Order: sequence, then C-alpha cells, then structure tokens
Amino acid sequence: MNALQIASLLIVLAGVFGSLNYFFLKLPSAIGILVVALLASLALVGLDVLMTSVDLTSQIRALVLEIEFSDALLEGMLGLLLFAGALHVKLEDLKARAWVVALMATMGVGLSTLVAGVGFSWITGMPLLVALVFGALISPTDPVAVLGVLKEANLRKSLETKIAGESLFNDGVGYVVFLVIVGLAFPGDDHHASGAGAAVMLFLQEAVGGALLGAVLGWLTFRVMRRIDDYSLEVLLSLGLAFGGYELAVYLHVSGPIMAVVAGLLIGDVGMKYGMSEATREHVNTFWKLIDEILNAVLFLLIGIEVFAVAFSMQAFQAGLMAIGLALFARLVAVSVPIMLLRPFREFGPDVIPIMTWGGLKGGISVALALSLPDSEWKSLILTATYVVVIFSIIVQGLTIAPLARRLGREPDML
Repeated sequence: MNALQIASLLIVLAGVFGSLNYFFLKLPSAIGILVVALLASLALVGLDVLMTSVDLTSQIRALVLEIEFSDALLEGMLGLLLFAGALHVKLEDLKARAWVVALMATMGVGLSTLVAGVGFSWITGMPLLVALVFGALISPTDPVAVLGVLKEANLRKSLETKIAGESLFNDGVGYVVFLVIVGLAFPGDDHHASGAGAAVMLFLQEAVGGALLGAVLGWLTFRVMRRIDDYSLEVLLSLGLAFGGYELAVYLHVSGPIMAVVAGLLIGDVGMKYGMSEATREHVNTFWKLIDEILNAVLFLLIGIEVFAVAFSMQAFQAGLMAIGLALFARLVAVSVPIMLLRPFREFGPDVIPIMTWGGLKGGISVALALSLPDSEWKSLILTATYVVVIFSIIVQGLTIAPLARRLGREPDML
C-alpha cells in the first residue's frame, strides 16, 4: 500500500472506531478509539488461533509494520501535535510556574530514567546501560495523552499549567536523553552519538539548538503575521511553521519536539495577542483544535493496532506488568524531589504530588522510541514492557485521573 492508501485506511478506521465508542462505550474519544482498536486487534488474533487455515495475524502484522509507526510519529505527527498543544499554554501562566516545570522536565526526567533503568535491570537481568534505555523512553509523559486527559479532568488552572507545561518540555528533553543513552548503549549504531563527550555535545546541540530554532522561527512568523490581516493566510503560515520548522530541525540535527513547543508557545501567546485580529485568532484556534483532535484519534488508533508489532512472550509480559509499578514509582520520584526542593520557597497543595504522579501518562512517543531501537537481543523485551506500560497508563490512569482529582478536592490556586 502507498502512503495515501495507508492514510485513508487510518482515517476510515479512526472514524469507525470513534463511532463505535460514541454509541456503545462512551469513553473519552481518544481513549475510546484506543480501546476499540485494541479489542478489535485482540479479536483478530483470537480468530486467527481458531481458524488455523487462514494466517490473519501475519498478514495484518505485515500491514502494521508497513505503516512504520515510529517514523510516522517522530518525523511527522509529533511536530503538529506539540505545536497544537503549546498554542494553548500561555507564557504568563508558564512563567509563574517556571521553576516547577523546569525542574520536573530536567531533573525529573533524569531521576525517573535512573530509577526506572536500575529497577528494570534488576527485574530482567539485562545490562544496566541497556536498561537505562528503557528508563529514558518510559520517563517522559506523553503531551498528546496528557493534554487530552486534562480537557476532561477539570483541574484548577495552576495545576493544569504545571502538568501541561512539564509534559510539553519533558517530552523534548526525554527524547534527547534517549538519544544520548542509546548512543552509549549501542555504540555500533551509526544513528546515535557514542562516547561521553559526544553524548554531552549531542544533548547541548539538540536541546539548546531546538529551543533557539523554535524561538527564531516563531518570532519571524510573528513579524510576518503582524503585517497581514488575512486569516486563511495566517492559518497557512502557522501550519508552515509547525511542518517546516520541525523538518528543518530534523535536517539541522536539533530537537524537533523542543522547536515545536517553543514556536507554539510564542505564536499562541505573543502572536495571538499582537499579531492577529479577533477573527484570525478564532480561525487559528479552531483549525489547530481540529488538527489536534484528528491526529489524536489516528495516534491512539495506531497505538491500539501496534499490538501486532509486539512479539509477546510470557517472560516479557510479566516484566511489563512489573514495569507498570516501576514506572509509577519512577514518576513519583520525578515529581516529589523537585517539589520538595521548592517547598521552602513556595506553597504547594496536598493534591499536587498524587495528581501529577497519576496524571503523568505514557503514550505513543514511548512506543515509537522503543520501535526505533537498533536490533538487539533486548529490543523485543523492551518493546513488550513499554507497550504494556503505555496501555495501562492511557486506559487505567487516563480514565481515573478525573475522579481522583474530584476526590482529592479543589485546593486553593497555589503556585
């Protein structure tokens, strides 16, 4: 199948599964599509076991692998999704919680990577450096999943900004950390840096370079928008910034996710305040909301059918179940330590740590990173454990974070 046929099939399936969820399951849209896709996939696997004369699983697995989920997300959809998410986070709100977001997106990712990596090495017996790769890919919270759930959770503004801001930035930082550790764990792979010095340079190049590129491109786009009063053209400029900027970041070997977040924050705040008319703001917001929801639906559909790309074994499945608790503990550490460091300087509500821990959902990015790993004896185990953690996170945590927030109560709007 060519790219257009695959895209058409995914859109059709997302619409069909979304309709089934709407009429029967009545779950939040994206989670419902994932659940229906997962149930359909498991039903096909079961049918294949019963009908030994027809090898459905192999045929569908070949089709799923043809989609190349990792490339589709990391080099295509991710830039648009991050840009759309960043548009709705205001710089003023983010600035008021800058230290919390910064520490959780940097120190938090590092601590989570270390805790999850050491624990996974102990669980599976794999070399520590390879296990740290799992720690790196499972540590970032997925902004696509997180931002989707925040719409349903009705959290107070300060807590919503913390979670949204951290998820947008720790995604970019986590991706860079993943590249660094993969380069150290698999030094023979040509696509990643090897050696400690090269790893440090890669981190600085990716993180700082991505932020600078996003700021420059966002500012240039804003300056052009100020001189235009044509909502269709300004929508097109924002789309060009998200698409072209991400691809330019990939070409320049800087972080595309960080570029998309910085550019989105700038356009969503400064650009909308000073560079757009009221009509343009309305059209830009509506356009990116639709892009976000459509790509969200397709992404969660892809996560559901990726079960065909995972080679399950009992040992790997058991490791995945234990990794669920490990990932939650690593997330607890990643949230608690930065907050404890900042407690002498600002006040936090008692619900911040439990909600940010349980609301730190894993998603498609973790699966895409696991799929992108070089072939090795450990790749299948890492992929299976990652998939189990992601499915649990999206379905169980995603469906219970809103009731948890209501049960803990609405605390005063603290920093």
